[in-house]
Order: sequence, then C-alpha cells, then structure tokens
Amino acid sequence: MRLDREDPYLSLHVVLVYVRDQERSLRFFVDQLGFRVVVDRRFESGERWVEVAPADGSANISLVAPKPGSEGCKLIGRDTQIFFLSEDVPAKFDEWSKRGIRFHSDPTRAFEGTFAQFEDVDGNLFGLAGFDEARRSVEAQRRTLEQKLETERRAAQELEIAKQVQSRLFPQIHPELKTVEYAGICLQARQVGGDYFDFLNLGQQRLGFVIGDVSGKGIAAALLMANLQANLRSQCATAVDHPQLLLRSVNRLFYENTGDSAYASLFLAEYDEPARRLRYANCGHLSGLLLRTDNRLEQLDSTGTLLGLFQEWDCSTRECEVFPGDVLALYTDGVTEAHNNAGEEFGECRLIERLRRYRESPCQTLLTAILNEVREFSSEEQHDDITLIIAKFRAAP
Repeated sequence: MRLDREDPYLSLHVVLVYVRDQERSLRFFVDQLGFRVVVDRRFESGERWVEVAPADGSANISLVAPKPGSEGCKLIGRDTQIFFLSEDVPAKFDEWSKRGIRFHSDPTRAFEGTFAQFEDVDGNLFGLAGFDEARRSVEAQRRTLEQKLETERRAAQELEIAKQVQSRLFPQIHPELKTVEYAGICLQARQVGGDYFDFLNLGQQRLGFVIGDVSGKGIAAALLMANLQANLRSQCATAVDHPQLLLRSVNRLFYENTGDSAYASLFLAEYDEPARRLRYANCGHLSGLLLRTDNRLEQLDSTGTLLGLFQEWDCSTRECEVFPGDVLALYTDGVTEAHNNAGEEFGECRLIERLRRYRESPCQTLLTAILNEVREFSSEEQHDDITLIIAKFRAAP
C-alpha cells in the first residue's frame, strides 16, 4: 500500500464470469473451492452482486498474441468485461485522458459508485470503477498501515535506546595490573541480548573476570542480564574473601527477581597478582581454557549448577597458579556453536587451535583474530551472541 496519495489507489478489481444460478455457483466456489465471499449484496432494483476470491492473490490479466487466423483473433477488440478499481475515478480519468487514453464517456454515477469505460490500442474495452464502500475500505487499510508503521518506528527507537543503555553495562574502565593484559568483547545477534562480561576491580591488586549467558534472547534476556550485572557489581567487594557467599547472594536475588524459567550460566575468576593465583567458580558455564606456556591445555570445568533455578544453591571454588606466558580464554556458546552451511559447528577444538596459533599476538589482536575466524567460518546470519574474554599473563616489570 502506497502512502504518498499523489497517485490515487489503483488495483485490478474483478473479472466477470457469467453463470446460470448465482447461489449454486456461490456454493461451488465457497464450499468446494474454498474461496471467500468478498461481496454479496442486493440493490433496490432486486439485482444481486456477488464477488468471490481465492484465499491468496488477486485477479490478473494475461496479454496473449494469438496465431493469425485462430479463434483467438476473433476475440480482439471486444468488451473484456474487466474492471479496474480506483478510489478516485475522476482523478484517474483525467490522468489517463491526458496520456491519450480513449474513454467512451465521462465518469457516471450508478450503484453507489462511479464508472467509466476506455479502450486499449486494439479496441479492447475495459471498465474503470470506484465504489464508496471500496474507498472507505482503502482509507481504513491506509490508517491501519500507518498505525503499524508508527508502532514499528517507536519500537525500533525504543530498541535503539535499549541497545545504547546495555552497551554502557559492559565494562567502560579496565582496571590495570602489572602482570596481566586482557580484553573482552560481546557481538550481539540482535540489537540487545543476554550475554554478559565484566572486569571487576576487587582491590588489593586483585582483578575479577566475569562472563555469563542468560537464558532467552532479545529484550527479555537483556533485562535479566542487567539484573545479574547489577547484583554482581553491587556486591563484588564480598568476592575478595568470600566468593561463594557472593555467588549465593547473587543466585538468591536472581531467583527472587525472575520467573521460573529464567536462569544464567556464569564464570567468575579472581586473579590475585601478588600470589599469581587464579581462583574461579564455574556455575554451569562452558569450561574456561587455560593455555600453558608449553601449549598444554587445562580446562576450568564446572564447580556448580546454573544460577536462578534453585532458591537453595551453593557452589565450590578452585584455584590454580598462573605463569608468565599463560593465556586464559572465557567464552559463550555463540563462539563454539557458530555453524557453516553444512551444519558443522566451529567447536571447541577449533577455538583451542586458534588460541595456540595466535597466542604470541597482543591480547586485543588475538581476540580480534579469533572473532574474525568465527565469522568467516559461519557464512550464515549470526544466531547467537558471541562473547569472548582473553587474558595473557606476563612477568612483573
């Protein structure tokens, strides 16, 4: 539907089919062919006007050039009984007349409508019709479409605002330590999503790495992600000495503030620079990858269940020593589950191989290289948020 109104609405209206009994034919088209009744009306004169249409599409005209001497040649230059529908017959009459269209007469009023007839270059006769009821229908369709477009415009505007707000929830400041270089990124499949990563300044030369994946997608997931982020940041001071207490509190608040089907996986790692120790809790998240200097791989597996499913919940923590040259990678399933046209996933093995391949690169370069490989591997549209944290440990200056 065009909204400019500069050119009056015009569509093909009806092709006439002559029948012996309207009611019998109506039942055939509706009951047997599954057509719908468009118009069924009796005028004061007693005449009945019936229109039916298939479930989809509209009437069409096919321009056919018959072979010379065939029966089709006899049908050229006849009254086709085909009518075009316009909301403004006089305006269309004036426009087409100026273009050299030959009308048989000026538009006339009849049967609560306006009619005119015109010929094509072969003398085929067509009708131009406009009914008051059709005009009202066209106006109603326009209003409905305008309202729909306005609703979509407002929704898009609100979604853009939500995207800007959520982008501010990701870490804006990177706490600095002397023995670790790190970077993180989240590429959302939609304008907003449920993946989350953060860097927490825990004081006493300690740094927190956080990555999570909230259930669902879109606005709902983004709201849950904001809830999880707020709970973690507001209580992160507890993580220095009591990470399990922090996570129990976060789980309780997440459980109480969300519905039964809401949950999140979370990986929280605390790097203690003086002790060169990495202490972590993996709450139902994908295993963290710790690539040692000799290319050995250690997987930081789950130490607890998902957050938000159970009111009574607990987890354990584990720790390991890190050395200069070690590389830590935390990621969400948008990385490993990205798939190509053949349905093959990028997978953990490819991720590990890329970590080994680019491990000598600066941290941001390493992260960018892996993301580029994931996107090149997945030729289809991105279906899930892609979030990745890379940390490289180094010697003290």
